[in-house]
Amino acid sequence: MSFGGGREGAALNVGVVETVARDESRIADRRVRRMQRGDAYRLTAFGGLAALSLDALSSVAYGPEAIVLVLVVAGAAAVQWTFPVALAIAALLLVLVLSYRQVIAAHPDGGGSYAVAKKDLGRGASLLAAASLVVDYVLTVAVSLSAGAASLASAFPVLRDHQLAVALGALAMITVVNLIGVAESARVLLAPTLLFIVCVLGVVGVGLLRPEPVAVVGDDPGPLIPIEALGVWLLLKAFAAGCSALTGVEAIANAVPSFRTPAVRRAQHTEVALGVLLCVMLVGLALLIRLHHVVPRGGVTVLAQLAAAAFGTGWPFYVVNLAVALALGLAANTSFGGLPVLLALLAKDRRMPSLFALRSERPVFRYGVTALAVAAGAILMLVDAETHRLLPLYAIGVFIGFTLSQWGLVRHWKRQRGPGWAPRAALNGFGACLTAVAAVVLLGEKFTEGAWLLLVIIPLLITLFARTESYYRTVAAELRLGEIPPRPEKGSETTALVIVPVVAVSEATARALAAALRMRGEIVAVAAEIDPAATKRLSARWKEWDPGVPLTVLPSPHRSLIATLVGYVRKQSAAGRDVTVLLAHVEARHWWHRPLHNPRGPVLGAALRARTDAVIATLPIRVD
Repeated sequence: MSFGGGREGAALNVGVVETVARDESRIADRRVRRMQRGDAYRLTAFGGLAALSLDALSSVAYGPEAIVLVLVVAGAAAVQWTFPVALAIAALLLVLVLSYRQVIAAHPDGGGSYAVAKKDLGRGASLLAAASLVVDYVLTVAVSLSAGAASLASAFPVLRDHQLAVALGALAMITVVNLIGVAESARVLLAPTLLFIVCVLGVVGVGLLRPEPVAVVGDDPGPLIPIEALGVWLLLKAFAAGCSALTGVEAIANAVPSFRTPAVRRAQHTEVALGVLLCVMLVGLALLIRLHHVVPRGGVTVLAQLAAAAFGTGWPFYVVNLAVALALGLAANTSFGGLPVLLALLAKDRRMPSLFALRSERPVFRYGVTALAVAAGAILMLVDAETHRLLPLYAIGVFIGFTLSQWGLVRHWKRQRGPGWAPRAALNGFGACLTAVAAVVLLGEKFTEGAWLLLVIIPLLITLFARTESYYRTVAAELRLGEIPPRPEKGSETTALVIVPVVAVSEATARALAAALRMRGEIVAVAAEIDPAATKRLSARWKEWDPGVPLTVLPSPHRSLIATLVGYVRKQSAAGRDVTVLLAHVEARHWWHRPLHNPRGPVLGAALRARTDAVIATLPIRVD
């Protein structure tokens, strides 16, 4: 019988088509809803500015001051060069923002300078980029939290002896928030980020309208005697020191997968917004330093002096300083958005353990977040949360990443040679030269102050990545991954042996035997004769129970269950038998009950896996 003839057939065909269309529409709707539910845990452009940009934005709290501290050695008049140096840094910032917009488009999976170096510069450069980024991300957390704790202690002197505890407490809170989900961290950081931006822009705006400072705070610096003439080297040192304000610019490019769709466009908008805000604040503060002749004073920061000059020492002054302290503390969140994604990319490239690529349901790279928290906490405890002990190492790593990223894009444009490739390559080449100069100058200046450690840490990280990659390559060769293996041979029933270790007659033993009886092969229950009296009682109970499976008592002269069972399994395997060991393991419902149970099962399983070729099967016995 055929369908489709006449009006009835036509109506039936139309009905079938409509039904299929409705089914496809429902399937598409479900897909959209699933994607939307996943996107609910990702970042908007505005949320990305809060979650990933606070490190770069808050760096204006110490970037201009770093310039002043270098220039002041040539006398108070030399501080006037803060503004031209800041303009040069702003020009570099413009180059970096344009460059990282291109990185985002070319590498939507994230990774920033690592992804660029891997694609365009080769294996060695990519390992160097990855190592420098890891160092920078970890130090960002430590520096931000220690600086935030110091700023808070400046406002509340009672906390001066507890700065490490404050920093570690903040680290714990940020870690928990990021384990919940990066979108939640963006919502938490939204208000502090807005407050910081408003306060700094308020200082700039109000300060530019006042010809003279409203108030001056801090100890009198005394007469400033020039120590050296203002020369090119000093200006380069000031430029390199002030470039610490650029740390964090790359974080958005490293975390593109954390944005909602369309992720590339949102990440690019966030990068531009970051560049504009950072440029305005940096140049504005440098101009205020020049207008109000600000020099370093004891007990206060340069930004605090500018706040006093704009608002006086009333409540706005305290609001600004508390906002700065809060922003510095929360700037650590940038690393929690960027480093776990970088570690996931390294894991996919087999340069880090595979577990770093695993996401939880949120989605969150939980192992990356945890590793970052542990590393940053260890550094904080090592230096007792003293910021100045970390600063020599802080900015150099990110300059290495900047240089590699931009030089990689030069190679990219030269290879593609598309429309407008020459101006793009020239822009990236100019930026690479600037960041390379800054890295060399800063490394030379800070070498004896601790920067030499980078010559140890970065090679160690590169070695770790390379050895991990080599290990995975060796394992893949041994397992012949990518090859079609020969057809497995089917074993006979007589060669298969299922061993069930027994320590008592119980429900767990009954379930283990029931599971073994459903498997192929001969079943044997074994007990080690560690305590002869106990073994005699077990044999009597077994005979009384009579489960249909014989109990074999293994002599154990050394009174070791593990050694006895391993020896027995090896003997059976040597006889050409396919051995499976079935272990019943009691599993508590709550984690706090687990230490109360005997760990014999997991320990025995680990020993058998390491020392025999048997198949180890575990039967969980869940109890309330």
